[in-house]
Amino acid sequence: MSSDQLPTFDPSEHPHRRWNPLTQSYVLCSPHRTKRPWQGAQESAAQNDLPRYDPKCYLCPGNARATGAKNDQYQTTFFFENDYAALLPLQVEPESSDHPLLRSQPARGKCYVLCFHPDHNLTLAQLSTPPYKPSTHILPIIQSWKELYNRIPDDNPFVKYIQIFENKGSAMGCSNPHPHGQIWSLDYVPEEPAKELKSQRQFALDQANTDPSVSLGVSDEKGRPCLLLTVAKLEMEAEGRPRVITFNQDFVAIVPYWAVWPYEVMILPRRRQINSLNSMTDPEASSLADIMGEVSCRLDNIFNCSFPYSMGIHQRPSPRESLPGEEDWEFAQFHIHYYPPLLRSSTVKKFLVGFEMMAEPQRDLTAEQAAERIRNSSTVHYLSS
Repeated sequence: MSSDQLPTFDPSEHPHRRWNPLTQSYVLCSPHRTKRPWQGAQESAAQNDLPRYDPKCYLCPGNARATGAKNDQYQTTFFFENDYAALLPLQVEPESSDHPLLRSQPARGKCYVLCFHPDHNLTLAQLSTPPYKPSTHILPIIQSWKELYNRIPDDNPFVKYIQIFENKGSAMGCSNPHPHGQIWSLDYVPEEPAKELKSQRQFALDQANTDPSVSLGVSDEKGRPCLLLTVAKLEMEAEGRPRVITFNQDFVAIVPYWAVWPYEVMILPRRRQINSLNSMTDPEASSLADIMGEVSCRLDNIFNCSFPYSMGIHQRPSPRESLPGEEDWEFAQFHIHYYPPLLRSSTVKKFLVGFEMMAEPQRDLTAEQAAERIRNSSTVHYLSS
């Protein structure tokens, strides 16, 4: 069959692969599969009947944790060193190996828990709807992130990377429903952010990307092409903005073109390069609080449930001066990833199994369909009365 006899490509019907320029990998899209019936496993819907204070909760104000340490009677955010940290600051000798295929290296670090709010029965999504507001209840979270981003490497000079993240909901392995996130610091840059940093550097230094038709006329603080600023402008200027969920003066929230998870979201700066939390102005931090609250609220309202996700920040690995071999750091653009697993309802989630584990990521719902569904969700939380 000649090319002029081929059916016209329809991204909402025909299987195709989409390129992720951040990780330099593909995702297989199979939109026709959204019509298949589901007889597989279903999750238990998240409960909404939690008390405001739980005397047995290890994170509620004033309570004793498993180790016996006692929480402050905090009124806003509260952080402490993780009692069961995945990393320790202890330096040890490298393991010796008799074969080059059996290699290891010591890993050092410190881990913290950040309680977002004293009330046990709230989530970040609810902090965007009256009587709560982002400027009062989400902005302190961002300020605590910034404090730890600076404090940890100051106190631990061996730290080269700080990962801020939140696991929300039991479907994402969260063992305590009290609103909280984590901050892990490490003496190396892990694989996912390292790939992103490398890709951003390559994009900035590739002369082909200085062409305004590619860079769209945006640049980083040194006048070089900026991958994520270009993505933000590309999405804002696309006809109908099909993957844009919401935006404000400083940030835009999108379902990325290359999304793997059904309702995956990225929050990107849209005006300038913001290398890290440290280079964010006070008005930009307030804008970030607003859009984070709106995104998490809209996700909850898709299925009227406490929408589970893993959320994490990628930015400059550390506020300290980069050393030789860390040239990628200056190309970093602050951004936030949300990876939610729910697919069809509050009880049916996406599994990364089979083909995804053995070959490459695959999704059914297109990014455009997901963005429309999130965009059409209310900005007033469904639990609000």
